[in-house]
Amino acid sequence: MSDQNGSDGARFHGRPIRLVLFDLDGTLADTAPDLAYALNQTLLRHGREALPFEQIRPHVSHGGIALIRAGFGIEPGHPEFQRYRDDMLAIYQDNIARHTALFPGMEQVLIQLEHHAIGWGVVTNKPAWLTDPLMDSMELTRRAACIVSGDTTPNSKPHPGPILYACQEAGIPPQECLYIGDAERDISAGRAAGTCTLTALFGYLNSTDQPEAWGADDNIALPIQILEKLGLK
Repeated sequence: MSDQNGSDGARFHGRPIRLVLFDLDGTLADTAPDLAYALNQTLLRHGREALPFEQIRPHVSHGGIALIRAGFGIEPGHPEFQRYRDDMLAIYQDNIARHTALFPGMEQVLIQLEHHAIGWGVVTNKPAWLTDPLMDSMELTRRAACIVSGDTTPNSKPHPGPILYACQEAGIPPQECLYIGDAERDISAGRAAGTCTLTALFGYLNSTDQPEAWGADDNIALPIQILEKLGLK
């Protein structure tokens, strides 16, 4: 039986939850294999050696700039930086779903959210020209209540604007939303927007990250624990 909020009583730390928003890379989907492939192909194209996957993975959530910085050891002011980044993103666009998939257990999470009439969506800093084909390739576009990319609103995370826009699109106030991400900017954005926040420790954290200091309401080691935190399992 549904409660007065329209869902089957999902609650997080005492608050009713009618919308769950996910960061994309490193939270909803494991995109690291395809982004690592794109970086390594770019490195090889420009006479560099490919890097081990384990060395690339922690940088994936921080976007193309972080990947070029990690791969080539240069900063955005370098004269070749933009060319390398453009090359990498072009390769990635052509190989956007070679190995990308939902994290294990995440499909079950989405099915249960849908079963309990709880909307879900994506708020990512990935530009729409990459977000949209990726969501399409995973057959998630029609299932999502909202998809907000890094260029959908004037500001990207850690600004709260994208999350507030997603809540507006879904018709749910931020106070009844849970935002889940694997980077400090995700938690900062969610807190500033007034949502509950949850850190995905299974994402692309690196050895210098201190998620316990980000101020999230809670954390999870596996996607399936989202259902436990919401009282749905």
